[in-house]
Amino acid sequence: MNESIRSAVIHAEALGKTYAEGKLRTPVFDGLELNVQPGETVAIVGASGAGKSTLLHLLGGLDTPTSGEVYVAGKKMSSLSDAARGQLRNTSLGFVYQFHHLLPEFTALENVMMPVMLGGTGAADAAARAKALLESVGLGHRLEHKPGELSGGERQRAAVARALVNQPACVLGDEPTGNLDEKTAATVFDLMLELNRAQKTSLVLVTHDRRLARRLDRVLELHEGKLRELAPDAV
Repeated sequence: MNESIRSAVIHAEALGKTYAEGKLRTPVFDGLELNVQPGETVAIVGASGAGKSTLLHLLGGLDTPTSGEVYVAGKKMSSLSDAARGQLRNTSLGFVYQFHHLLPEFTALENVMMPVMLGGTGAADAAARAKALLESVGLGHRLEHKPGELSGGERQRAAVARALVNQPACVLGDEPTGNLDEKTAATVFDLMLELNRAQKTSLVLVTHDRRLARRLDRVLELHEGKLRELAPDAV
């Protein structure tokens, strides 16, 4: 394994994805390369339908590439069993989506506890970690509230807390502020950057908002199946 793979939080090599339906083949992209270093923040932009969410799912091991490899924390995803891949996702990656995906029947505290308990931690320790993180995102007064009792911004802050509760090496965000009004979106984005600095967690965010994208270390555009880095004045 070369040093670029070993040191990277996420490394994608010659990555390709083609969808097949009967005899129809629809290529999304092919030969993509990406290297995300510890603590780095990366925005992925591009037109609707360019394959940004597909790329994020491949990086997170939620989908299987047609060609190429994805390494997470130096481990080749394709060589892992389903159980090992799931464990790696739970410990090394966090996910935040446009819609919060909190479980409606559980409280904010219980939702954030779940990734910790899935890793084998006892309920008391999981609750302590979840409570501390919820307090850090301004939801200490909402621990016992269910998602339906929270505002949109509060639900998304709880989702950010859930993504970070296991102190993952990288958080993958798919339009994490896309369902929020401009002011609330800016607040949640500020929070994610603040936690990125505090926990030294890498961020890879798909976003349509180029104003937010410009605040990250690098901006990559997915266009016609190719991934290219944009100069700051081109974002």
